[in-house]
Amino acid sequence: MFKKALTASLAIGLTIGLAACGGDSEKTGTSTDSTPASVGKSVDYKIVGIDPGAGIMKATASAIEEYGLKDWTLIEGSGAAMTAALKKAYDKEKPIIITGWTPHWKFSAFDLKYLEDPKGVYGGEENIHSIARLGLKEDLPGVHTLLDQFHWTADDMGSVMVDINKGTKTEEAVAKWIEENPDKVAEWTEGVQEGDGEEVKLAYVAWDSEIASTNVVAKVLTDLGYKVKMSQVEAGPMWTGVADGSVDAHIAGWLPITHADYVEKYDGKFEDLGANLEGTKIGLVVPTYMDIDSIEDLKE
Repeated sequence: MFKKALTASLAIGLTIGLAACGGDSEKTGTSTDSTPASVGKSVDYKIVGIDPGAGIMKATASAIEEYGLKDWTLIEGSGAAMTAALKKAYDKEKPIIITGWTPHWKFSAFDLKYLEDPKGVYGGEENIHSIARLGLKEDLPGVHTLLDQFHWTADDMGSVMVDINKGTKTEEAVAKWIEENPDKVAEWTEGVQEGDGEEVKLAYVAWDSEIASTNVVAKVLTDLGYKVKMSQVEAGPMWTGVADGSVDAHIAGWLPITHADYVEKYDGKFEDLGANLEGTKIGLVVPTYMDIDSIEDLKE
């Protein structure tokens, strides 16, 4: 009986000791011996992703394979669910690993960093392209010209996203930006034929960046006299719609990596009007309080 009691006491003591040692591990994603495996344990070997049709999800699946992260799982969800999980973890300074991209308001709201990608799985900087259906130039020349001339910066997009995230209604945030940037809007609309109630169908994915850009373009087209119909879809239907002509355009083509599969699949069935924003980036993102710098560090 004495031996059983002693064994139980030692077991309880060991459990308490391990729990005490593990306190900082839960917060920072490190352990006392700083082994990479402790990072995985602290997040249950999970990477919080977004919608399954996004190119960043395919890239992350490739990263898991390329870096030999055999115990890791990529969690599918949405951009909103991902940022909600980030905020919940960040507020408590707990470890979390997410799929991330810029421009995005989360980099203004939280202190974050990209994990280094020495294998180059996520590629370098990308650009966001305006993609039009074949025949748009002939059918709606004014719309085609505006989309061809539409171009802004990450700071422009970011200011709209931040306002929306702070609670400003999308249409109000868009109207504010347009009012404050008349010169830029004038460049987009130079020589553009005004509309007379013609319907324009724009598709977009539910990313904060594309919500901002598509709503800005839609507002400018509306002010020019066009009737704009916006459809929120996943990346696949967005590209399919332009390719089969059921959608006039989208301004959410992340190239050359994120949407590479759709470019290949629908080659010759759309018109690429070029980049409307340069210098985007995708990859794995963590809060800066986590003691980890590279995807390599996720290995066991």
